[in-house]
Amino acid sequence: MAGIFRRPHLPHPLIGASLRQAAHLVETAPTSSHPAFKYATIPRELYGQTIPATICRGIFMFGYQGRILHIDLSSRTSRVEEFGEEFARKFLGGNGFAVKTLWDAVKPETDPLSPENVICIAVGPFTDTAVPSASRACIGTKSPLTGLFFDSTFGGSWPISLKRTGYDALVLHGKADSLTYLSITEEGAGFRDASNLAGKWISETCDTVSESENGADVLAIGPAGENMVRFAAAAHTWRKSRDGIAGRGGMAAVLGSKNVKAIAVKGKAKTAVADAKGLRTYVNDTAADVRNGTAALNKYGTPILVNMINKMGALGTMNLQKEVFDNCEPISGESMLENFLDKDTTCLKCPVACGKDYKMKGGKWDGLKWKMPEYESIFSLGTMLGINDPGALLRGNQLCDELGMDTISAGVTLSLAYECFERGLLTESDTGHELAWGDPDTMLELIEDMAHRRGFGARLAEGGQRLAEEIGGDAPNLLYAAKGLELPAHSARALKGMSIGYATGTRGGSHHDTRPTLQYASEHDNTIADGKAEFAIKTQNYTAMGDSLTQCRFTSERGYGAMVNDKFAKLLNLVTGWDTTAEELEETGERICNLERAFQVREGVDRSRDMLPHRVMHEPIPDGPHKGMHCPPEELERMKDEYYELRGWDERGIPTEKTLTRLGLNNLASEGAPG
Repeated sequence: MAGIFRRPHLPHPLIGASLRQAAHLVETAPTSSHPAFKYATIPRELYGQTIPATICRGIFMFGYQGRILHIDLSSRTSRVEEFGEEFARKFLGGNGFAVKTLWDAVKPETDPLSPENVICIAVGPFTDTAVPSASRACIGTKSPLTGLFFDSTFGGSWPISLKRTGYDALVLHGKADSLTYLSITEEGAGFRDASNLAGKWISETCDTVSESENGADVLAIGPAGENMVRFAAAAHTWRKSRDGIAGRGGMAAVLGSKNVKAIAVKGKAKTAVADAKGLRTYVNDTAADVRNGTAALNKYGTPILVNMINKMGALGTMNLQKEVFDNCEPISGESMLENFLDKDTTCLKCPVACGKDYKMKGGKWDGLKWKMPEYESIFSLGTMLGINDPGALLRGNQLCDELGMDTISAGVTLSLAYECFERGLLTESDTGHELAWGDPDTMLELIEDMAHRRGFGARLAEGGQRLAEEIGGDAPNLLYAAKGLELPAHSARALKGMSIGYATGTRGGSHHDTRPTLQYASEHDNTIADGKAEFAIKTQNYTAMGDSLTQCRFTSERGYGAMVNDKFAKLLNLVTGWDTTAEELEETGERICNLERAFQVREGVDRSRDMLPHRVMHEPIPDGPHKGMHCPPEELERMKDEYYELRGWDERGIPTEKTLTRLGLNNLASEGAPG
């Protein structure tokens, strides 16, 4: 239902009124009293909802504000881009909006840390509606870690506040002259001096800016972002919601390169829903599925996976030299919940509440209180370094969160350095420390050194691939990364679906391209390669869709299904009034994946880059239930052949013109994508 109002240039008298009140005003007010009344019609299905700013400012769509705010940091100006239903249906929001923006705005071979790079932060149609666990946003940019398109999602409360400013996305261009924070409201972008925030930790930055901006929600970077650590993370903190962290790919390094310390968002614009009553009913009808599917996450959080995956023999240990951690119990979800739980936390509008705050009791870390280390952080800062001290893990997690760094890349890069030290490829004169498995004190010192680029930390801050290349010798064979991104805690040797998924995924070493969830199910044979190419494609399409709708993976997978299905179509139709189907959503996910691939191809990616770590291909798991498992090169090549054929790509791994045309991307070849 587009064009209910044409854009007036004056503050609109209807914003904040109920739609029933608005209808009365429209019917009784003289058309001369305000330009908007001349064009106003209020659809009856909206009665009872609060009128959204989008009705008063341009093209109206259910589920969207219909506006993207472009901010030129160099000139300190901004402009609004409006979009309609065709664009929304084609790319949905979030991830889809980000990759389309990057494709259009970033030229090939652009330095990710140059002013010419662009960063897009987008929400989706589910954000700020009754759809559960949809307070999420997606940040997309060209990654300084991988040199490729990258997107990172985060939850909390900031995404809802962004949408309430009347924008579905922010796009940052150029570079500010000095350290700056942005204040985004319904009136546009304000530019504020942030010199007093230089070097500040993220929570202090968020608190300071929020106080200055009348309680606005704040996304910030820490010292690691200012120092352009290649895996620096952006985060927001808010006392009424769980923190949100865009952890992977160096999003904060790009913000730091643009001299953006923080982004404050505050507004009152509402998001209209096509069938609010029907949506509430459907959400209530499916609430039991969400509760039942996420019960373990609600009780323990993601650390519930530690014992489970360790017992499977698939928990990376000491830089993947093993996949069984011998003394895992102290850092298991069960043990830490029993001994250290302080309180449960949740993202805004999320029924799962998988977050926890821990408080240490006794010993060196007595009284330390911080956010629960996620399963991935327990892997990267714990088992990969041979550390099972829960207090040290909590402190390491705190340092990464506050300094603003991805725990996965930080820990896996450290584990590479530790093994290189063990093998004599590095010495104490190189590192300034003796690097010994199980030593938490050195790990904590090196985390701070990374964030500030001090000493050996400056080399670690470049990420695992650059460190391995610099060390030379056998170091590249010890690297646990794909496409330059350090791999997470879901085994590429034990889970064949992850083998092909990591190799072909847009981001490389990400478990949010191909999902591991179904591979842990008892009925899923994760030890054979047959069918895994199709599995990878289906889950990649699913994650592209989900990160564009911007719904949390935990709720969507466990409450609505771990593949694209009719439930997602029904939710979207209730929000937007569309008539979409599961088949259309599958194609939308496929379109987004192919546009991501086109971007990567434009940057030089082909079959030769769809690879796995040397250890995964050449060193079988040495012990445990998955002893002998790995993904030999010839097996990977067979899976890639099948994957490319099913994707409609050529033998080089490049989307064909036929495939791009089928997906409505037929203009890409003329814009620089081989086809």
